[in-house]
Amino acid sequence: MDAKERVLCCVNAALTRKAHNLVVMKVAAISSFADYFLVCSGASDRQVKALCSAIEESLKKVGIVPLGIEGEKHGRWALMDYDDVVIHVFLEPLREFYDIERLWADAPRMIIPDDASLIEELAEGW
Repeated sequence: MDAKERVLCCVNAALTRKAHNLVVMKVAAISSFADYFLVCSGASDRQVKALCSAIEESLKKVGIVPLGIEGEKHGRWALMDYDDVVIHVFLEPLREFYDIERLWADAPRMIIPDDASLIEELAEGW
């Protein structure tokens, strides 16, 4: 599974747990450690944990395990490292505070609608 397929799998897993404000950033041209960032939010610590679990389980089913996961137990900000795909799952107020998208403002981004239930493919050129 390449990075594009991996990030699509993560997006769809997050959608199953009703993630808010999903943004995929293509950082390959400006980062040496990842091709894609996925940033999403949960409304509660319980939802943040559920989002992390859904993503982890979805990738595990296809034989992909994380290089590391940080912060999942606290449910405030989890960082999931899947080599060329890095996922940030935030509790909504913390996402606004840290504003991680601003740090990667030069990266092209794809915004996933909150009402989406399944994304078949990323936008052309991604």
